[in-house]
Formats: sequence, structure tokens, C-alpha cells
Amino acid sequence: MPSVHSSPFYQMENPAIVSLLRHAGGQGTTEKIKRPTSKSTGGGGLLKMFKLFPMLTSGCKMVALLGRPRRPLLKDRATTGTIFGYRKGRVSLAIQEDPHCMPIFVIELPMQTSALNKEMQADDIIRIALESETKTHKKKLLEEFVWAVYCNGRKVGYTIRRMHMTEDELHVMQTLRGVSMGAGVLPNPSGGGGDQSASSDGELTYMRARFERVVGSKDSEALYMINPDGAAGPELSIFFVRSQ
Repeated sequence: MPSVHSSPFYQMENPAIVSLLRHAGGQGTTEKIKRPTSKSTGGGGLLKMFKLFPMLTSGCKMVALLGRPRRPLLKDRATTGTIFGYRKGRVSLAIQEDPHCMPIFVIELPMQTSALNKEMQADDIIRIALESETKTHKKKLLEEFVWAVYCNGRKVGYTIRRMHMTEDELHVMQTLRGVSMGAGVLPNPSGGGGDQSASSDGELTYMRARFERVVGSKDSEALYMINPDGAAGPELSIFFVRSQ
């Protein structure tokens, strides 16, 4: 996917999104919400975000972390978001109110991991917008099924919210159960022997972070990634908007 150098919401100047951006920045324009970022000299794309978080693997670090008593280490009510997928496959997004609980929202984005990686290499500010064109308003916003997906202003396609998670998605959620934040590579769901179809898609990578959840109205919400310890780094925002 070519990088986008125009306005973050070129082709999608949605008033609800603009309102959420102003809420986040406390300013009258979207340009003023950008926080200072530090350019990385080595690596790009997902690696920029990986450097912000603890690196967890299938080894003793993961086992030790998951084996600790299940009590919340973070006392705030931040939402947990996980972006994961095979390096040669599509990216999935899962949102949890608590990392110990099952996700309240899971979708497979209509874009390859490599495409998201290119967007991250091109810009430290990543904005993913999901727009529901349903106008009945009978459901809560995150209960809508069909979503148009935009990445940095470019429409990348449509997706459908999962009613039931796939085996790979369940594997990720179970492996990361209780993990508040982290990034790395997860073990193959099929074990050491390896599923040929899974191995052909490359490693299963993930990035989990805490997000500030801002509710603009019953038809608009936003998630803003919270960088660890307030460190400067890539900004990731996810917007949910329903047509009015």
C-alpha cells in the first residue's frame, strides 16, 4: 500500500472523527494534537512500536509472567487493544475491557501485515478508522457487524466483526491472557510440528497496548494508544463511527 502524505483523513472528513480529535488534543484543529515523536534510526514499521513494549516470547519470560497471581497490575480502567497476524497474512484487531476477559470486539482488517508495516515506516502517526453505514442505531456502536476500514485516510476495504473467533485468534487471546502490554512473536498454534499453511504465512506477531477510550457519542468512539511511561514514540489511534 502506498504511503499517504495527505491529510490523515483525506476522503473521510467525518465530523464525528474531527470532534474526537479535538477532544483528544483539547485544541480546535487536528494538527495541534500531534505529540513530539522521536525518529528511530534503526528498523521501521512494527519494530518502532515493538521497541516501546516488553518483548515476550514462548520462553520462560512468558511462562513466568502468565504464572503470576491474577491481580491487576494497573489500577486505571484503560482498554486493552491487540494487533496481531502472520507476517504474510492479514492483520487482526481485538479489543478487551480487561486482558483477563474475552474480547468485546474482534475483526480481521482488510489489509496485509506488510501494508500496515509500510504505513508505519512512512509515518509515526497511524490512524485506523472504522465506519459503520448502518442507520438503524438499534445496536451499541461496537456491536455493529459491517465496517468500512480506512488507514491514514485511505479506504482499504470492508470487514465484518467476528461473532466467533478463529482458532488462531483464540490461541492469541489465551496465550496473552493477563498480559497488559507487550510485543513479539508467539508460538505456532499447532505446536512444534508446525502447520504448513501457518508456517508459510511466516511468524505470528503481536503488539498489545493500553488505550485511552473516549466516547464522543452513541455513534462515535476513539481509542488512543498510551505509550509506556509516557515515552515518545509512534501514535496509534483507532476510531469507530456510525453514519447518522
